[in-house]
Amino acid sequence: MDFLPFKIMKTEETNTYFTADWHLFHTNIIKYCKRPFEDSSKMNRTILDNMNSRITENDWLYFLGDMALVYDEKHLIYWLDGLRCRNICFIKGNHDKTASKICNRFFWYKDIAEIRVQDQPIVLCHYSMNTWNRSHRGSWHLYGHSHGTLPDNPNSMSMDVGVDTNNFYPYSFEDIKKRMSLKTFIPKDHHK
Repeated sequence: MDFLPFKIMKTEETNTYFTADWHLFHTNIIKYCKRPFEDSSKMNRTILDNMNSRITENDWLYFLGDMALVYDEKHLIYWLDGLRCRNICFIKGNHDKTASKICNRFFWYKDIAEIRVQDQPIVLCHYSMNTWNRSHRGSWHLYGHSHGTLPDNPNSMSMDVGVDTNNFYPYSFEDIKKRMSLKTFIPKDHHK
């Protein structure tokens, strides 16, 4: 497992965004997740337009898995070229075989990572976890994969950042900070 220590990754100079579970080109995801699109091309266009409406070229985008279900990387490169943001950090999901072929397009490409934004430690993973590094000390955990189907725990500093939970827009760090401030943090110390 490739793990990035909290102290290395800081992104205070620009805006920071989080997203997951685009499932570009995945026609069946429209039915599975009850997405309001006629076809995958309209879904793809909406997601790209929504990302570009908020994220600028110099911002940081943390993508937490399941970008596209397509077998030819040229199609994925075409869509990535249409994304304004150039600083993309990628956490692998279970539908990212094609993205793995073009991992050099991302700032980094990992299974799991720990970052720090505005001095807030955050653990990033495609999958939801009950505990994570420093969870008992207030670190956050952001994830995707579940498409908004997991109940939000008001006592856990974790959150699903997939597009199905935010009307197909990315979450800004400020959005997440506001949501976390509404929770009543009850530490779960796994040492006891």
